[in-house]
Amino acid sequence: MMDYETVPAADFGRALGGVSVNLLVRDVAATVAFLRGVFGMRAYRVSADFAIMEHGGALFQLHADPTYHDNPLPSLLPEAGPRGGGVEIRLHEADPDAACAAAAGFPGFVVLRGPSDRPHGLREAYLLSPDGYAFVPSRRLPVAT
Repeated sequence: MMDYETVPAADFGRALGGVSVNLLVRDVAATVAFLRGVFGMRAYRVSADFAIMEHGGALFQLHADPTYHDNPLPSLLPEAGPRGGGVEIRLHEADPDAACAAAAGFPGFVVLRGPSDRPHGLREAYLLSPDGYAFVPSRRLPVAT
């Protein structure tokens, strides 16, 4: 098992496979606090510029805008307002009711749609980060008999 707190960046990068997600955020610390406080995520290597986040064994990364100084992606981002339109970050086995209740303690994060039972077999909610990313906590609904 890799130690995410101490692994060199190049070794971490080479270890990634399949699909990987990086979110560009204006404030890494605020986003980490939200993800920990609302979804109970684990955070590693937290700094002003970067964090590795873990939910249910899946990893993704947060990067502050300045870390992408030689990358073309920031030129596509708006100066203000939402960035993540059209992207859902689905957090399976995260309690949508508890997440919405916890989100009230984090300024700038909005409950876009409260918890509801959906026809595709999940109870879910939509929480929007200040950067415009939609986090969707969901739980499986029992099978109707």
